[in-house]
Amino acid sequence: MARKQSASSKSFGGILAVVAIAGVAAIGYVVSRPAKVTTLETTLPPVEASGIRMGDSTALVQIVEFADFECPGCGQFATVTEPDIRARLIETGEVGFVFMDLPLDGHRNSPAAHNAARCADEQGKFWPMHDGIFLRQHEWNSQSTRTPKKVLAEIARSVGLDMKQWDDCFDSERMLPQIAANRAEATRLRIRGTPSFIINGRLIETSGVPTYDQMRVLITEAKVRALAERSEASQAAGAAKKTP
Repeated sequence: MARKQSASSKSFGGILAVVAIAGVAAIGYVVSRPAKVTTLETTLPPVEASGIRMGDSTALVQIVEFADFECPGCGQFATVTEPDIRARLIETGEVGFVFMDLPLDGHRNSPAAHNAARCADEQGKFWPMHDGIFLRQHEWNSQSTRTPKKVLAEIARSVGLDMKQWDDCFDSERMLPQIAANRAEATRLRIRGTPSFIINGRLIETSGVPTYDQMRVLITEAKVRALAERSEASQAAGAAKKTP
């Protein structure tokens, strides 16, 4: 009887060893398997460049920002400077603002973040998603994770998105042509860094991330030019009417 028990114990121990080895192999496969990385490569048809607007489209001053969600400087602008611009200039109707996607090479998780924000725009919540992505940039960026969707989904849920619709959009990658088109527009305009700003059609060269006061000066200068151009156009139209 003792011999039979010993043989049975050895057999059971052998099974456990096989199961343990298989488990370790499975874990090793999951860990070593490359994470899916969102890129701008897509077989979907191209579209025209188009940004996300905030504020009055008829305001005398229009700002276009080209930004990368993984760019630390863009994060600083979005969390430090932009709240003042929104409250004091955009919400008052003085300035219109447009966000343009410019995910930079080297920021592996940036296309996923832009995809997440664009999918939020389908539900009318681009800006809350934009703010959440920048606030939690340190949690989903390339230095923090290989699977940014987990954090991006948490942000999507926190801003009240329909998660089934958002998840379907994110996984389908149907927003990638729009993101790619916006990046191509940046290339056409010879914009290479982020954040970059175009104010009333003029590309603005800034040193570092602009503060509110610096942006306020640029906006005032743009307003003065716009008013002067409007006055000249009005005078020219008046003169044309007087010409027999």
